[in-house]
Amino acid sequence: MPDKKALLKYRIVLLMLLMAMGLVQAQKEPQYTQYMYNIGSFNPAYVGTVETPEIIGLYRAQWVDIPGAPTTIRGGANIPFNNEKMGLGINIVSDQLGPSTQTYFDVAYSYEIQLSDDTKLSFGMNAGGSSLNIDYSKGTFFDPSDNSILGGNYSNFYPTVGAGLFMYHEEEWYLGVSAPNFLTNALYNDEVATIVEDNMQFNFIGGYVFELGEQTKFKPAFLLNYLGGSPVTVNLSANFQFIDALTVGASYRFDNAVSGLAGFQISNAMFIGYSYDYNTNGLGEYSGGSHEAILKFYIGRGGFGSGNNKSKNKKSKNKGKQIDSPRFF
Repeated sequence: MPDKKALLKYRIVLLMLLMAMGLVQAQKEPQYTQYMYNIGSFNPAYVGTVETPEIIGLYRAQWVDIPGAPTTIRGGANIPFNNEKMGLGINIVSDQLGPSTQTYFDVAYSYEIQLSDDTKLSFGMNAGGSSLNIDYSKGTFFDPSDNSILGGNYSNFYPTVGAGLFMYHEEEWYLGVSAPNFLTNALYNDEVATIVEDNMQFNFIGGYVFELGEQTKFKPAFLLNYLGGSPVTVNLSANFQFIDALTVGASYRFDNAVSGLAGFQISNAMFIGYSYDYNTNGLGEYSGGSHEAILKFYIGRGGFGSGNNKSKNKKSKNKGKQIDSPRFF
């Protein structure tokens, strides 16, 4: 005979997971803790603002120890053109939650204009698509006789079109706004209406870099996610960077999680970052937290060793953008 307390605890966890899964399904765009290193995934205007081409890989395991919890894998690239005005971005994301798997693919284009000697404004657009697959054999449902699940699985594809703005100072600050998908009705289907409904999401991001000394920088940042019909998600973070190589910081997602972040500039051409989230809501008691790792390659920088390489830190107005390696955003 199962212990009554254990059974009650299991039911509470199951109920909270179902509620949380509903919220994640409503927020179509995946959730990131290291958003400051991953801006190109949700703002197409960012892709041409980088100094050299970048390749990004990210893995996020959310609410570990809870079966069916979300996992996200992202691969992307930001490629600035030699004319210092345009850029191209590629974004591929696989987002798995319980019996559903959603795969996104889009290509982004950006064009920037000079507002002043150190400030630029970039415009961006992205276009692509998303495929949704639901395997009902992977879940237990309250009503197995529901006509929507008798077929065993469901698949659908829908197009995505979005846009964004990104304004930044070469060294000190940035502000951005984006709507990754304007086609808000594309995902809606009578067969899965109770599982997925798509609404337009807006993302607002900003950050500032304070020079605390020759070897120390401080960067507070924020990310706001607004989805029609849902509460605004507020992310605040604070990172410190030492000797252009080591980054440590913390982040807070209102009414959701507190996070620790760390990153290391392995070389002028490679950065690795890690974050751990501890849930401050009811899931914190039952979840093992969330883990997120990011790996970035900067094509064309080259050279191994500390990111404090003097030849790389010195600004250059020769061919290409000014290089201040590594830039903190």
